[in-house]
Order: sequence, then C-alpha cells, then structure tokens
Amino acid sequence: MRGGGVFLKIRGIAQLITEAASEQQAANIVTLDVRKVCPFADYFIICNGDTDRHIKAIWQSINETMKNNGIVPHHSEGTPDSGWMLTDFGSVIVHIFSPEERDYYQLDKLWEKAVPIIRIQ
Repeated sequence: MRGGGVFLKIRGIAQLITEAASEQQAANIVTLDVRKVCPFADYFIICNGDTDRHIKAIWQSINETMKNNGIVPHHSEGTPDSGWMLTDFGSVIVHIFSPEERDYYQLDKLWEKAVPIIRIQ
C-alpha cells in the first residue's frame, strides 16, 4: 500500500487535507510523516480551530474536499464542542483541536519522532 504510485496518492491526500485546513484559516497546522513510528497510518495532520464553529468549519471543509475527490472517511469521532474532532481517511488521520485540547493532549510531543512535512503557523 505504501509503494510506487499509491504512496504518491496517499501523500497527495495529506496535501489536499492540509490545503483545505489552511483555506479555513486553521492555526498551527502540522503534517507529520508517521510511517516509521506508527503501525496504523502514514500521515497525521494536526491543527487548531479557535471556536466550536471554526473547528466544525475546518472539519466540514476537509470532508467536502475529500468527498469531491472521491475519498470518504473510514471513521470520524468527536464534536466541535468537545474541542477535538478526528477523521480517519485510512492512511491519513486528521486531528482538529481547540488550542486548550491540543495543549492537553500534546500529540505533537507524543509523535515527536515523526518527520514534520509541513508546518504552518
């Protein structure tokens, strides 16, 4: 699943998600290559939304962008009012946090051995 053209497709999915989050003004976007440290995904995308509505808008934009490209999520969790939403696109997993929840869970630190591909402040 990670060889040749499929790898490029997976990285392309990560890029599309990062762009969709950026277009919705997500803050502190990080795309991590976790292939060497994580058995269940190739990329993590972690970002912040300022409010419940902002978190939901980022999540909707990402899901709409992926749907428009023929990619549907395997699984979603969380709610905007919880301060955390996750969408699992298989090899690419997206975490959208409120700033407080991101500080609490510290996924960036948990996966510090992953390779940062993109970092948008």
